[in-house]
Amino acid sequence: MSNKEKIINFCKINGLDAVGFSECRIFHELSPYFNKRKKQGLENEFEEPIVDKRINPFIYMLGGKTIISIAFPYLYNLDKDQNTYFSKYTQSRDYHIVTTKYMENICKFIEGMGAKAISLVDSNSLPERYIASMSGVGFIGKNNTLITQKYGSYVFLGEIITDLVIEPDAPIKNNCGNCNICLESCPTNSIVEGELGINNNANTCLSYITQKKDIDDCWFDKLNGRIFGCDTCQSGCPFNKEIKFSTIKEFRPYEYMEKIDLKVLMNIDNKLFKDKYKITSCGWRGKNIIKRNAIISAIYIEKSKIISAKGDTSPYIRDYYYRLLKHFKL
Repeated sequence: MSNKEKIINFCKINGLDAVGFSECRIFHELSPYFNKRKKQGLENEFEEPIVDKRINPFIYMLGGKTIISIAFPYLYNLDKDQNTYFSKYTQSRDYHIVTTKYMENICKFIEGMGAKAISLVDSNSLPERYIASMSGVGFIGKNNTLITQKYGSYVFLGEIITDLVIEPDAPIKNNCGNCNICLESCPTNSIVEGELGINNNANTCLSYITQKKDIDDCWFDKLNGRIFGCDTCQSGCPFNKEIKFSTIKEFRPYEYMEKIDLKVLMNIDNKLFKDKYKITSCGWRGKNIIKRNAIISAIYIEKSKIISAKGDTSPYIRDYYYRLLKHFKL
């Protein structure tokens, strides 16, 4: 059995069957792409500003030979029966914690073969979706998500760099064809026609807006019940219609994240946040972002004043409260 087969089998034993391999190299071909987006002002503060750091995996392992790309399916259901919601990816245990545990186990397995291995999960600057497409895990859609055959785009991605030389898999090119459903359904038109993804504006994506610390009043009408994240371009994608659900138990949604109570979220305190929300994938942004978005949703839906927000101890929350009253003329 080859090293590649051994790694694939170990991943399958651990419930991971979307695994691909590509050569560890500098992705020079992406420099024009990133530089053009930078010049057009399409980057945001969550992105690495130095292009060389985004295309060079040798920053993480000098003697790397192969990058292993692994997709972690997280979707347990397609239910959405509320006007207010958390994005599907946030509804369970923080994926950074979950995927890191799996990746570290795979690294230990590779190290047991006498090789070096390091794992990377959303804590690096590498183009993980591009790497996944080059590794045959899926293709990059017009909405810039990585779309897999079995799980659609409802996957988290992780990479392992190893000094093992492993035969690469064939890349998968975009398969969207003439479909423009995601472009047409995007509430802010942040998905734009043209060379794949190059004109897409993450700065106007509602998923980004819900996570941004400071937002302008013009977004109050746009959030439309989104507490954290946005699933619009994914829910309409044809490749997400006939998919398999996740069997990773750590990604089973918490009931309070699926059936949310706006009154609870508007009055969330430090203890409640720490006990229930900090452990999810939206916890990293802190309590007040969730509280702010809940207040925006409540006032937008009810078009009435929220007494509890008026007396909030946070100047940040009170500022948004009075701005909302002015915006909706309440």
